[in-house]
Amino acid sequence: MTESPKTATLTVHGDTYELPVHSPTAGPDVIDIRKLYGQAGVFTYDPGFTSTASCDSTITYIDGEKGELLHRGYPIDQLAEKSHFLEVCYLLLYGELPAAKDLETFETTITRHTMLHEQMQYFYRGFRRDAHPMAIMVGVVGAMSAFYHDSTDISDPRQREVASHRLIAKMPTIAAWAYKYHTGQPFVYPRNDLDYASNFLRMCFSVPAEDYEVNPILSRAMDRIFTLHADHEQNASTSTVRLASSSGANPFACIAAGIACLWGPAHGGANQACLEMLEEIGSVDRIPEYIARAKDKNDPFRLMGFGHRVYKNFDPRAKVMKQSADEVLDLLGIEDNPKLQVAKELEREALEDPYFTEKKLFPNVDFYSGIILEAMGFPTSMFTPIFALSRTVGWVSQWKEMIADPQNKIGRPRQLYLGETLRDYVDIENR
Repeated sequence: MTESPKTATLTVHGDTYELPVHSPTAGPDVIDIRKLYGQAGVFTYDPGFTSTASCDSTITYIDGEKGELLHRGYPIDQLAEKSHFLEVCYLLLYGELPAAKDLETFETTITRHTMLHEQMQYFYRGFRRDAHPMAIMVGVVGAMSAFYHDSTDISDPRQREVASHRLIAKMPTIAAWAYKYHTGQPFVYPRNDLDYASNFLRMCFSVPAEDYEVNPILSRAMDRIFTLHADHEQNASTSTVRLASSSGANPFACIAAGIACLWGPAHGGANQACLEMLEEIGSVDRIPEYIARAKDKNDPFRLMGFGHRVYKNFDPRAKVMKQSADEVLDLLGIEDNPKLQVAKELEREALEDPYFTEKKLFPNVDFYSGIILEAMGFPTSMFTPIFALSRTVGWVSQWKEMIADPQNKIGRPRQLYLGETLRDYVDIENR
């Protein structure tokens, strides 16, 4: 990053300071305050860091007002329509879409890394049978550093590369085995003749007693879910990965930290919350009641899966996800699933209601992904693990970018201290 000719003037206690202003290739200008404390002796105050750029990056860009999501400059809707997940993985990792030969090599590399170390089976069996799949994933991914010692040295570019490939390749196996353990079924090993999404579906739903054929419509829908969740700029879990990696922690520990952050219901649990809302509504005839509640400012009820914190217009991922949802529901039907019946009717009524359209409360990616995963037969406890599987490539790409950044330094947020000032210790008999 070069020195900017533009500056901002800040006056503190009568003294004036000139702060550099950097202009990005897209988005608002950024005031550089790195030297502010040294010069003026003050910090800035920004709870949640919602107005603070913690890094510079070339990976993903979001314009919430326009409803725009770009990976390396490519719109997410084009990638979801024309590409597939592993090609998007290559793009995020290396900055450009691959040539045919490069993609073939990359796909082969990922496929050859999908097996887990056999001793990791015993690690799974240390969990209680009713353990949440996310609890298992946090533990297993963190434990990878105990099994793959040859890819933990972050100072070695080759080891960083191997760790990146291993995480992307093994996460479907880790997630599928968490699901199998959760349901009490035997683990299913990956197969090298299947694509990424088909392999995951087979590892989740096949059993030794019979053959399992992956439906291409379901495989494509699964691949789109992976693609549409691959990266989302500096969100909470990505920032967690970056903060953990700033200390020099090994990549498996950093990604485990990201998974733990994603587990929070305010971050990765949105599609699960959507399904729980649909279950609460219960039947199509109760939809008007809940729409009326959503409009009532004095009622705490909110329609989950409508609108988005970042996207103030529409979620660019939702259009593609809606197409997949329609294809999956046409294939599997909704006659025997009240939640899916409610979802389809709620979507129709909300899109026709001026209250929601004027406020731009359109169905978002979580609404449709929840519908798809429910229709496929996944329990809601698996929704966030699938999100973590999808987001791994984004975390890894951001981690690699940060490690290679010469400006990288350990994260150390400051605080506005409001506690007691210096006071003397009082012996217990005098308190």
